[in-house]
Amino acid sequence: MSDFKQNDDSVLLGAVEKIRSERRKAGLEGLVGGLEAVVITTEPDHFVPAICELLGNTGHCVSAAYSRGPHDVCILSQEGSADLIIQTRKAGVNPFAAANQGAKTASVPNTRLETFIFKCRDVKEYFKTQRKRGVEFLSDDVIKTPNYTYAQTMPSRFTGNSIGLVEWKSRESDYLTPDCAPLSLDVAKPDRPWLNNIKDLDHVATRVRAEERDAAILEFMELTSYDFSFAVYVDFLNSITNVARLSPDDYAQVFTSGIAPFTTVEQSGPTELFIHNYGPRSHHMAFTTENIEDTVESLKGQGQGFLSDLVGSREEGLKQIFTKMSPNTLLVNEYIRRYDGFDGFFTKSNVTLLTQSTLNQ
Repeated sequence: MSDFKQNDDSVLLGAVEKIRSERRKAGLEGLVGGLEAVVITTEPDHFVPAICELLGNTGHCVSAAYSRGPHDVCILSQEGSADLIIQTRKAGVNPFAAANQGAKTASVPNTRLETFIFKCRDVKEYFKTQRKRGVEFLSDDVIKTPNYTYAQTMPSRFTGNSIGLVEWKSRESDYLTPDCAPLSLDVAKPDRPWLNNIKDLDHVATRVRAEERDAAILEFMELTSYDFSFAVYVDFLNSITNVARLSPDDYAQVFTSGIAPFTTVEQSGPTELFIHNYGPRSHHMAFTTENIEDTVESLKGQGQGFLSDLVGSREEGLKQIFTKMSPNTLLVNEYIRRYDGFDGFFTKSNVTLLTQSTLNQ
């Protein structure tokens, strides 16, 4: 890719329909559903602080905590939302280690949002079909437990993330297996009524290199039933926000990249600079938020830092804001409120202001 100059949508749009056609021919179309969970791995000493932090700035609550093999795991759940699976890896090989290398990641070499887990109606069929197509998985066969069947792809060389596929047998969001040992954690949901305003996981935005933007989006389409929807270009910040949708009502997958590749710290813009510092990875988790003005003020009162003021307005259709990056997860939280049946996903003005706010990271 040494001759790569800059992105436009022409090549990507030409490949999108090809991917859709290939999915249909392979029998994959519709096999993968919506997001069930994200897996966030922390350093061992950041595990409990990360859980406490998310209990204090989201509407999710602890639904299970256990040890399994080399992992300690805590499940944070909320009705109507994907689960947040917080874990720490105490031993063994980290398959994501190569993706965690950036200018500012030396002290947290195991920390990242690692995996997006999607519902699948036939994991065995998915595994068989995708292996024939050359997709690599972390295990030689599907993982079968009393309550679910599971498969997980190898981490992507474009995003550093993997895709998990879960087929529930009876109880959804029940991840416990016979080899799990109960884990006692000294954590509690804060008694803050305004946390009830923070609802479902709306989208996660992953930052990818400019020269790998198309490949990352197309790979995600190949592994799921999602389709590329649209892109918002912010030329003066050298940034593109790309949205993939399953349907207008489902969780969305967002990819942010530069228009042109990284050159220097001073000239490349906040998106490519983030990748230079932290590697390709998920930048933020966005949560649908009611009474967003009061909720943000309450979060500030509890000590939560933000990268800017709220951007947008009811007249424009939505308001959004980014928190400062968590030292425990290397993730930013976004709080988003769409008004009055707003039928867009973003506005260019909000994307511009939020992208600009990340210069304050």
